[in-house]
Amino acid sequence: MTHLKRRKFMKYATASSLGIALSNTATFGMSLRSSKNTSIGIIGIDTSHSVAFTKYINGQENGFEVIAAYTTVSKDIPASYERVDKFTQELKESGIQIVDSIKQLLELVDCILLETNDGRLHLEQAEEVFKSGKPVFIDKPVAASLKDAILIYEAAKKYNVVTFSTSGTRFMSQAQKVRNGSIGKVMGADTFSPVKYVPSHSDLFWYGMHGVEHLFTVMQTGCTRVRRTKTGICDTVVGEWDDGRIGTFRGIVDGKGGHGGQAFGTEEIAYLGRWEGYEPLVDAILHYFRTNEVPVEPSETLEIYAFMEAALVSSEQGGVWVTLESVMKEAGN
Repeated sequence: MTHLKRRKFMKYATASSLGIALSNTATFGMSLRSSKNTSIGIIGIDTSHSVAFTKYINGQENGFEVIAAYTTVSKDIPASYERVDKFTQELKESGIQIVDSIKQLLELVDCILLETNDGRLHLEQAEEVFKSGKPVFIDKPVAASLKDAILIYEAAKKYNVVTFSTSGTRFMSQAQKVRNGSIGKVMGADTFSPVKYVPSHSDLFWYGMHGVEHLFTVMQTGCTRVRRTKTGICDTVVGEWDDGRIGTFRGIVDGKGGHGGQAFGTEEIAYLGRWEGYEPLVDAILHYFRTNEVPVEPSETLEIYAFMEAALVSSEQGGVWVTLESVMKEAGN
């Protein structure tokens, strides 16, 4: 994304965030909008994001309304099958129509939030949406493998659909300030987040990507190689950028969790702040639905996932340096 686009986006995001406090006064099931709103459909109800995003969108006057949802369940992922009934019931009680297929959903709505917990399903689900030409935000992880992540963006290009995927950590206010020059040039950064592993996904894709996304938000693209040290209580990845800068991600396996970090600039050192909630991410999604402008380019997202894939290979090979180019080539790009 160009500097100008980032400035335009941040101007929008800052202004839109002023409405967050007001939205908290609205109840979940209360719609404040008219029938002229742009309609949103959700694919995937097995995540708390589906409920949280619906609550925020439908609780304020923003020109959008979540009206329908479709879900599947992954029987080998507890976070999916243990929660899907609860979240489905919450959406039903808020007046959201539950439909039987993605095809039926696409007939009802203008835009899509792809929230399915299981990244293995994202390629097939996203491609069906791309064929319709409707805009779609793909929640994390964009896919369960680097190969599928690449195929998703290739499919979007094939069907001429602009899409994006990101973690909410990208929109933590201090990280956005640093990205936009508040501490001068970023010379390095350290970020942290909890990590959880599921066998069906490349290991950092499932939850560690929150901290890796945070790292790339401030360091931006240009990472060439990584090496990883993984123990029973810590998971650390060191990345080297093409200009000699170093960025590190610390995955918290055991102990107090949280999201944060530090960035080291030519003018200042900045603490990257605490988690501030989903609202800035949802504001970014709605801005994309309005304008077709994305806050993160596919190239940056794919570099994030190549970073995590290279980290996996590094750990499998005893912590050696692994290039991002090598894993991208292996994944077929």
